[in-house]
Amino acid sequence: MADKQGLSVNDVERRIGLGRNTLYSWKKKIPSGNNLIKVADFFHVSTDFLLGRSTDSTADLDDDNVIFTYQGKPLSKEDKALIKRLMNGKD
Repeated sequence: MADKQGLSVNDVERRIGLGRNTLYSWKKKIPSGNNLIKVADFFHVSTDFLLGRSTDSTADLDDDNVIFTYQGKPLSKEDKALIKRLMNGKD
């Protein structure tokens, strides 16, 4: 998920206050509940999604804290506005 937003794993760790290589360590050990919640909140997904228990990942187009992407590149404000107009039946 980090790479789709143009971030490295270390960038994510720094932004949410986790120690270096904390996320990499999750490959070998179970993360703490607090850290799991921090990552889920950062990416606006559920903890179940992070744990692979759910594939449901939803976000509101009006949420400025969510980075929407297309082909790995973030959508501009203009692109988001166009999508909203199209979804409302306006050109």
